Amino acid sequence: MVERETWTRQMDFIMSCVGFAVGLGNVWRFPYLCYKNGGGVFLIPYMLIVFIGGIPVFFLEIALGQFMKQGGVSAWNIAPLFKGLGLASMVIVFFCNTYYIMILVWGLYFLIHSFTTPLPWATCGHPWNTPNCTQDFRRTCHNRSTINGSCVETEGMRSPVIEFWERKVLRLSGGLDEPGEISYQMVLCLIVTWVIVYFCIWKGVKSTGKVVYFTALFPYLVLVVLLAHGVTLPGALDGIVYYLKPDWSKLGEAQVWIDAGTQIFFSYAIGLGALTALGSYNRFHNNCYQDAFVLALINSGTSFFAGFVVFSVLGFMAAEQGVDISKVAESGPGLAFIAYPKAVTLMPLAPLWAALFFFMLLVLGLDSQFVGVEGLITGIIDMLPPKSALGSLRREVVVAVCCVTCFLIDLSMVTEGGMYVFQLFDYYSASGITLLWQAFWECVVVAWVYGADRFMDDVARMIGYRPLPYMKWCWSYITPLVCVGVFLFHVVNYKPLTYNTQYTYPLWGEALGWGLALSSMLCIPVTVLYKLLRCKGSLRERWQHLTTPVWGRHHLEYLAPESEAKLLPPAGAKSTLLFESVI
Repeated sequence: MVERETWTRQMDFIMSCVGFAVGLGNVWRFPYLCYKNGGGVFLIPYMLIVFIGGIPVFFLEIALGQFMKQGGVSAWNIAPLFKGLGLASMVIVFFCNTYYIMILVWGLYFLIHSFTTPLPWATCGHPWNTPNCTQDFRRTCHNRSTINGSCVETEGMRSPVIEFWERKVLRLSGGLDEPGEISYQMVLCLIVTWVIVYFCIWKGVKSTGKVVYFTALFPYLVLVVLLAHGVTLPGALDGIVYYLKPDWSKLGEAQVWIDAGTQIFFSYAIGLGALTALGSYNRFHNNCYQDAFVLALINSGTSFFAGFVVFSVLGFMAAEQGVDISKVAESGPGLAFIAYPKAVTLMPLAPLWAALFFFMLLVLGLDSQFVGVEGLITGIIDMLPPKSALGSLRREVVVAVCCVTCFLIDLSMVTEGGMYVFQLFDYYSASGITLLWQAFWECVVVAWVYGADRFMDDVARMIGYRPLPYMKWCWSYITPLVCVGVFLFHVVNYKPLTYNTQYTYPLWGEALGWGLALSSMLCIPVTVLYKLLRCKGSLRERWQHLTTPVWGRHHLEYLAPESEAKLLPPAGAKSTLLFESVI
């Protein structure tokens, strides 16, 4: 057996997890949810669900990878019947890798255009602008309607930022059924981004562990600089007050709790198999329990800190335009590519702040991207039979094949209808529904099929002491119930997908979206049925056989002799079907 790679230093693992889990969602989604759901009050449901949902599953995934020394798929040899969990996470992470990179492509495009004065999205009069373009809504009162002395944004008038985004960057078509032409500038940005990702991970964790020091730490430096600049702007304090002002009535609304749950599952990168892959490169006796709490603190702390950066700038922007902050508050791509670029145009030294912001955006997304691809690669390489022609493929080749495959799918997103395709992937393939489904089954399999006490003992063998019993209760009862509750809420409140509330997706587009969601969700029940039907014996014998863990050679140190029956074969032994075929 080839000895599995381990991190050069334990800090490499911490940094990779920080790089992966701390991403764009912390900067552009959390502050908006906080403001929308009652300001400071939102932290109550958020922190509660961090402790009963986020940390237990986060810890479970890292510990599972470290214990089994396998990636996202093979780690489920702990209960081979449920290996579909690994396949489902591979499908989700594949879709994530495919569409997430588009945000980096847009960020790179904005970054390239940030080195001009004035910024191209600051003024009208460019080839992509329409006659309705206007730079200053406060002074341009076409229909003379004013409220409190400031002009109302008049019907049909559009700001240069929105026109740059929709007409220059996206070149938005009429809908999903109008793909239009491919943008060659965007294709170039896409190629550059994939090449960077490839060279960050092609040599395995030894190279990933080095790159991630820069990509994980640099955004913090930029956030501090942006905050130091942001608080000096007029109106910044109003923005921060708006961000934190508690509205206690919100605690009674179900939507607030659902938003908290969904945000945690998103930003903790749960259910993607990548945390399991990162954990599998740890030393066997590493204290992953302590790591889980440290990483959770860093992740949630970053989200909270980013809110100050975002809202100080939004407060300034609202003051400059003489409107309420609710008019300028945005979430998601709208914040990164419309609200922030617009705010930058109002600052002195605009190109400097624009370049700094988009460079941070790029770096912040880049480590999430390449650790996601790393998770996919680890899973694929662990599945390849070692003695076959496929198993002897060099890692560099596997990485190249994955990157090229994703790149080809991405070409559909650099067309004029590309934004509609992007949103379809974003809304369905790695949505709250798929991640909650995944987290629910992970807890059920570890707690009820393998056994929560048994897994606690395994963790104790690794770290030298048993974790708090609250972990066991969470895996067995609390977290699955939280997942089911939030999942059902999502299903009951399902609304058809729209773009900018104006364009409603056609029925076939929605069907395509559900196809993306179900392609990962069905992996679990289909694999269970397939394995039960293929196995011989009575139902009880089948269950007994298929839920017996397949141990790796490193487990020999402390396994009782009777458990050794189902060990992976020694190297060179002629074995019949011991490496399970993937469906």
